[in-house]
Amino acid sequence: MRDRLRDPITGLLFVLPMLVLFLIFRIFPTLGAAGMSLTNWNIGGEWDFIGVDNYTRLVNDPNFWSSLQATLVYTLIYVPLVMAVSLATALLLNSIVFMRGLFRGILFLPYVTSFVFAGLIWRWIYEFDGLINGLLAKLDLGPVGFMERAELVLPALAVVSCWKGFGYSMLILLAGLKAIPGSYLEAAKVDGAGPWQRFRGITLPLLKPAIFFVLVIETISSFQVFDTIYVMTGGGPAKASYTLIYGIFERGFRFWEFGYAATWGMVLFAIVLVVSLIQRRFIGKENT
Repeated sequence: MRDRLRDPITGLLFVLPMLVLFLIFRIFPTLGAAGMSLTNWNIGGEWDFIGVDNYTRLVNDPNFWSSLQATLVYTLIYVPLVMAVSLATALLLNSIVFMRGLFRGILFLPYVTSFVFAGLIWRWIYEFDGLINGLLAKLDLGPVGFMERAELVLPALAVVSCWKGFGYSMLILLAGLKAIPGSYLEAAKVDGAGPWQRFRGITLPLLKPAIFFVLVIETISSFQVFDTIYVMTGGGPAKASYTLIYGIFERGFRFWEFGYAATWGMVLFAIVLVVSLIQRRFIGKENT
């Protein structure tokens, strides 16, 4: 019995430091937020237990529903965009032999750039006298108010977030491509399969676990978008970019309604959990 227990206990001791950190900084704060959502906690630390009143208020809050709509629209734009860009750049890097490390570093560089710095740069690019409108002027096209038009602000923000974050997903997909045995591709090539046939029949199926992982983390990232919106739009124009995270920030750190902000946070947690389970059920069950 002692020998049978030795390996599990040894393994537990190795993961114990990270497990303790996970409990302190993940599980306990989540449980605390769940409890706080049942109170009217304010900046003074005073609170009263009010049950589900915050959830009733949230259901009848038009700001919540508009922010949920903005978040879903942003997610539907950002996730396919970043998946396509990450996969395309990973395939490109996988085919490059000369100076591959240099190109990998250049493409990964935006990921380690400050969100504030990236937001300020892209805000100038989108301005009426910025880079894009300057190029449009040379084509005799009128200036476009990317940050001023409600129907364009979310796609514009999605482009910025994609430029900023695709590097991480690119590396994950590149690692998945490196794990595919070259003999499979060579055998298919000998059999007369073209590049598209090799990609569709061999590369894509074997890359599904990495694609599923990237899909989940990018979906979660899209629901948590905040920095870019805070720097570039402040939730505008006319709350067109007022997402759930920005609503949590405003409720908690502008109106000091910590209990109500925690309610928004718990609902967001439930939404992300449900979306992740749906993705696993219909896309990645066989790969996890």
